Amino acid sequence: MRVSDQTSRGSKMTRKFRMPNRRGFLLQGAAGIVAASGIPAIAFAQGRAPAMITSDKMRPAVPSGVMSGDIHADRAIVWGRSDRAARMVVEYDTTESFRNPQKIVGPYALEDTDFTARVDLTGLPADQTIFYRVNFVDLGDLKTPSRPYSGKLRTAPAAKRDITFLWSGDTCGQGYGINPEWGGMKIYETMRKLQPDFFIHSGDTVYADGPLESEKKLPDGTIWKNIVTEAKSKVAETLAEFRGQYAYNLLDHNVRNFNADVPQIWQWDDHEVTNNWSDSKDLSDDNRYQEKRVPLLTARATRAFFEYAPLRIHGAEESQRVYRKIPYGPSLDVFVIDMRSYRGPNTANRQTAESDQTAFLGRPQVHWLKQGLLASRATWKVIAADMPISLQVPDGKDAQDNPRFEAIANGDGPALGRELEVAGLLRFIKQNGIRNVVWLTADVHYTAAHYYDPNLAAFSDFEPFWEFVSGPLNAGTFGPNPPDNTFGLQVVWQKAPDKGQVNLPPSMGMQFFGEVKIDGRTDAMTVSLKDLGGTTLYKKTLEPAGV
Repeated sequence: MRVSDQTSRGSKMTRKFRMPNRRGFLLQGAAGIVAASGIPAIAFAQGRAPAMITSDKMRPAVPSGVMSGDIHADRAIVWGRSDRAARMVVEYDTTESFRNPQKIVGPYALEDTDFTARVDLTGLPADQTIFYRVNFVDLGDLKTPSRPYSGKLRTAPAAKRDITFLWSGDTCGQGYGINPEWGGMKIYETMRKLQPDFFIHSGDTVYADGPLESEKKLPDGTIWKNIVTEAKSKVAETLAEFRGQYAYNLLDHNVRNFNADVPQIWQWDDHEVTNNWSDSKDLSDDNRYQEKRVPLLTARATRAFFEYAPLRIHGAEESQRVYRKIPYGPSLDVFVIDMRSYRGPNTANRQTAESDQTAFLGRPQVHWLKQGLLASRATWKVIAADMPISLQVPDGKDAQDNPRFEAIANGDGPALGRELEVAGLLRFIKQNGIRNVVWLTADVHYTAAHYYDPNLAAFSDFEPFWEFVSGPLNAGTFGPNPPDNTFGLQVVWQKAPDKGQVNLPPSMGMQFFGEVKIDGRTDAMTVSLKDLGGTTLYKKTLEPAGV
């Protein structure tokens, strides 16, 4: 099923309906999409979406819903998107009835941000549920606001309490888009029902290099049916096409409902630009791309990501910085790292000394992470990573026919190449007595629990730690990846396709996310790995050291 999107306001739609904005897949209301795709109308009546207005003089709409993110004890980002030039207005209160709302007249939403806007709510009370509603005022008619679109969040605690959060990654990839006959991206509704304090999206928030077709034949002979827009019918190259990747995911009612209910912490990986991109990426033989300049694609992708991500802009000195710390009370600090923006080229990864070629996080980010971990007084230090440490991820071969590696690991043996940077970080954590560090990640499209044991490692100057992996979210399932013994990786548990099975569809149920619960009394951390239906597949309770 194809939904046409447009870049010209005067262009005609292919399915006898017109959208007033410049790209038809960005909804003014539900009726056009329902008519074009056959999606049940109830799918678009949910998610606190504004009702369709049929008068000639239409109000602005909020086609992509609302989101909150980067929650602290006293502040939170609220994000929204209009369908036209408008001004964002946010009201918030501590009661759902909005008995005493505070009002923020926010920024303008204009073409140069794809009509997205965000407000950083400050001065919020700690450990408080905040109800908010967003509307946009038409700049062509200041008396015509949108219908309000509501959401909620809970600020971080000032004192210890029970904490629950989720993580996963890899949304809408490998040809699996929004299938209304299957119910859309159902894993988001499974996660929403758990009502976590927040969600970490571990990267691959979109698949800009993953075009969709209206139908995809599955191994069992059944057909997976996608809604398809112009932006999702080809690899993203223009700024409009990169923006269209995010707007597409927000067509799904499960995603919009989740976004309205659950604050998020976003990071990114490679598919926001193109597969396995680094300084060595070469698109010269990829006929899908007319634009071969990877740095230009990266620039456009970065802009689209920051327009659509519900994150707090870092500052003028590095406005496009993704790595940051999210403090969440006395029990938890989340260190969000960026394994993509500062890396050197993908190589055979066997260098014996650190250099620009071996950079993965890069010196400034490594220094920031070390100092942040050292200064943290939280019981648990969670490192939210976009790739696992010791799973081998290949990236073809170099000119000398040596295997290239996309991630950190390069095969068994001593620390070499990018592993040198990680070895230095792990040694620093041990030497400074930093305790209770846990790594959470996605990327490999299956779920696993990893224990890093220095007694079994080629490089052993570190304290043992856990890494948990979970994903994907409405994307193909793969794996498992071969482990690397450099840091003593022990695969304690994993669930992945059987040998010979690749790119399993979401309908097979092998979609995964992780849940973390921290006990407010004991600070014990329980990590559960869950599937599409919310069933717990594996559970591990970690007792905090030094508490």
